[in-house]
Amino acid sequence: MAERVLVVDDETQITRVLRAALSAQGYDVRAANDPVEALRIFDEWAPDLVITDLMMPGMTGVDVCRAVRKKSTAPILVL
Repeated sequence: MAERVLVVDDETQITRVLRAALSAQGYDVRAANDPVEALRIFDEWAPDLVITDLMMPGMTGVDVCRAVRKKSTAPILVL
């Protein structure tokens, strides 16, 4: 089974590029363009890795990291 990667960025072009690049390498990728959607996906899907932007409107990438860390030890890569 492919490793699951959640990509979070408010810029759709970045999520599109990361999804394409990671999918081409065999990863199972889901993308979210806002932190609230990302945390919903995280709860439902349990990714093996989270890649997030820091600067997003509303909830920041740091907030996403804190919420993820409360529930999981999955690695987090910050862009």
